[in-house]
Amino acid sequence: MTPAGPALALKRGSSWANAWQRCRTVAPEAFRDDRVLNLWDAAWRADGRVLPATSPVDGTPVTGPPRLDGTTAHRAVRASLDQHRAWRHVPLPERRARVAATLDALARHRELLALLLVWEIGKPWRLAQADVDRAVDGVRWYLDGIDGMLEERSPLDGPVSNIASWNYPMSVLVHAMLVQALAGNAVVAKTPTDGGVACLTLACALAAREGLPLTLVSGTGGELSPALVRAPEIGCVSFVGGRDTGAAVATAVTDLGKRHILEQEGLNTWGIWDFSDWDTLTAVIPRLFDYGKQRCTAYPRFVVQRRLFDAFLTAYLPAVRTLRVGHPLAVDAPDAPYPALDLGPVINAAKAKELHDQVADAVDRGAVPLHRGSAAGARFLPGQDTSAYVQPVTLLNPPRSSPLHHAEPFGPVDTVVLVDTEAELLAAMNASNGALVATVSTDDPATFGRLAPQIRAFKVGHGVPRSRGDRDELFGGHGASWRGAFVGGELLVRAVTRGPAGERLPGNFPDHQLMP
Repeated sequence: MTPAGPALALKRGSSWANAWQRCRTVAPEAFRDDRVLNLWDAAWRADGRVLPATSPVDGTPVTGPPRLDGTTAHRAVRASLDQHRAWRHVPLPERRARVAATLDALARHRELLALLLVWEIGKPWRLAQADVDRAVDGVRWYLDGIDGMLEERSPLDGPVSNIASWNYPMSVLVHAMLVQALAGNAVVAKTPTDGGVACLTLACALAAREGLPLTLVSGTGGELSPALVRAPEIGCVSFVGGRDTGAAVATAVTDLGKRHILEQEGLNTWGIWDFSDWDTLTAVIPRLFDYGKQRCTAYPRFVVQRRLFDAFLTAYLPAVRTLRVGHPLAVDAPDAPYPALDLGPVINAAKAKELHDQVADAVDRGAVPLHRGSAAGARFLPGQDTSAYVQPVTLLNPPRSSPLHHAEPFGPVDTVVLVDTEAELLAAMNASNGALVATVSTDDPATFGRLAPQIRAFKVGHGVPRSRGDRDELFGGHGASWRGAFVGGELLVRAVTRGPAGERLPGNFPDHQLMP
């Protein structure tokens, strides 16, 4: 427990109890007094074993996911196939109208959805609202252009199965589900084990009211994977998560010849070479810590030309010292605006301990601490549980055997590696087997043009961070960071529909494999 700090208070009307009661009022079919329900076969069902859960924000007990067994999950998938066979014949104008009505409902309940994201996964208020807005605005873009995207295309033979990480329930998972349904598919989704069940349940309740063929179930990956990945009824598997789980999913879908979209983490890196625009770098550093770097496109590694290290520190350290950390709902007075924070907690206390242990081990074996944030300046309620909070840390040269050297920490821990040659720069930027994004800051466009193609990342920025992107630009990854079809823009629709015979989708596939 943290000692009593400034006289902060919980924002009026933002308690978990208040949010839960609002869920029960908005969608009583999906929420009971003490649990959420699973949605399958077009009905909300009180099945599954509900496990206890707490909010990473301050340890408040919240409702955990109602975990199904494998047998029930198979029944849910079979029922989804029946929905799929009916939905695929619904005319596109009607599908568009139902998705549009769903978006209107999500927009009406924007504040409640965002508040659930704060409590369940610790998002600061600004980022929680942005997650909801990106889902709604992103799918509206598809509504406007779906006619052209579906020319000479048809739905798959079975529903799309979605297994996603907890960090972006709305702008990644709900966004994908609605586009998949718009394209003519029934949709199955598993709630992430670590958080987001109430937000997803509310979103799916609003969509189900408009007649969208959604299935939402909870359970462990080991228990549900045979149904959600291997079941013959499934037409496509969309996975967002870690490499260990993703590798198992990749093996299964490849063996079965099943269409798939597998986004996995990679060590995204930012290279500094022959560079002088330090004010620009200083300005971008705080944004790179949004949501505590719990993003697939976060940049936890800086690879810096040794002769520029002093200038890099002069630009980097003042910026990282401005980061605002704390309880996302702690305000100076009950009616004050939500606090403007850069990061709240990480996803749970276990993850916080893992990061603390990794940092301590790296320092014990030679890494040099360049920055350690202090809890003294954080915005906490007096006496609150802070076990899921990690203050920003920056280490120089973590040992090569440390996970911080070769893997994504998924938390507010930066590492810096110094290099002397371009070859060393490229080797350090390619430390993991593929990544999603990378950036090179260099004054010379020719240098960027020479280095960028040699970096094993799907998107490489010139002095600017790259992002996932869902509209005009496709998205994918290199190496172990991605398997299967690329998405973004029209490709997200193409990935979950059938085109002309023999079509091969852009993506990372075995050379012999044509998409079915």
